[in-house]
Amino acid sequence: MASFTEINAITISLILILSFTLPASTSAQQQCDSASTGGCHDKAKSLQLKLIAIFSILVASMIGVCLPLFSSMIPALMPDRDLFVVVKAFASGVILATGYMHVLPDSFNDLMSDCLPINPWKKFPFTTFVAMLSAILTLVIDSFTMSFYKKHGFDKKSGGVDGEKVNNGERGLGNVENGGAHVGRCDGFNGGANDKDSMLLRNRVVAQVLEIGIVVHSVVIGLSMGASNNPCTIRPLIAALCFHQLFEGMGLGGCILQAEYGMKIKAILVFFFSTTTPFGIVIGIGLSNVYSESSPTALIVVGLLNASSAGLLNYMALVDLLAADFMGPKLQDSMRLQAWSFLAVLLGAGGMSLMAKWA
Repeated sequence: MASFTEINAITISLILILSFTLPASTSAQQQCDSASTGGCHDKAKSLQLKLIAIFSILVASMIGVCLPLFSSMIPALMPDRDLFVVVKAFASGVILATGYMHVLPDSFNDLMSDCLPINPWKKFPFTTFVAMLSAILTLVIDSFTMSFYKKHGFDKKSGGVDGEKVNNGERGLGNVENGGAHVGRCDGFNGGANDKDSMLLRNRVVAQVLEIGIVVHSVVIGLSMGASNNPCTIRPLIAALCFHQLFEGMGLGGCILQAEYGMKIKAILVFFFSTTTPFGIVIGIGLSNVYSESSPTALIVVGLLNASSAGLLNYMALVDLLAADFMGPKLQDSMRLQAWSFLAVLLGAGGMSLMAKWA
């Protein structure tokens, strides 16, 4: 689980560098700073809204990611039930729309800003280029991680990924079957009992890579909110981010559930997801006097991070979540369930896209 700590450290370090690399103020920079406030500037009111945001986003995040983990208390939400598949499809649509409708446009806005020099930032589509490289890199990590553990053998005793014990088919998705067909998973495996360990490993890789992409974006958006003194921007962001974290958490929580982690690893994953955005807001508040979101350095670093996160989230949503489920036996065997799941995806993506009007 060291990867999450490392990713957080790298992201936060890049952001902290911004406060020490800002160029001297110029008339052009002052115009950019003035434009970014939009004529709505109230530091005291903004701080009050930020404190509300920290609490509300934390609660929404914890509820969203924990709901699937406690599904054993609600039989209708067990991974082998149709309702779980539909809810997961809805959450996957939210994640897909997050990448396309929120993170990617933010990157375009940052890297195409008038506060950056025309050459090279307006001469080359850096946002789509970095997003493409990020999606390819995610595929590489996905593929090589699976190949590594398959080549060296999946240790059933250690669980291969996190050291959790796996009892030769007693855990993992092998215990969620319907007539021999594995259902409700976050992977693309369609094999029988011999693939149980591979499916379990696959689910764990997907859960960790997905969380990394979410964590990077969460730090960036939390920092932006925390550093802003514009209550006209912060107010609608609170509701939008609560909605976003709630349903994105449900998608991530479903994958964590299917990865069959022990309580310790589940707690770590829940902690990182739930606290990253509030932590970013706290950092932003601390840097609000020295950090300028319209400085060239900030625009470049945040824009590139957003583009990387967008590529990762889009790949994970389409390949590891939606395609894996819709091409799996559970949905392929039921046209009715497919139709409901497609509708759920559209509702999730549509609702999240509507949030782009305010955030």
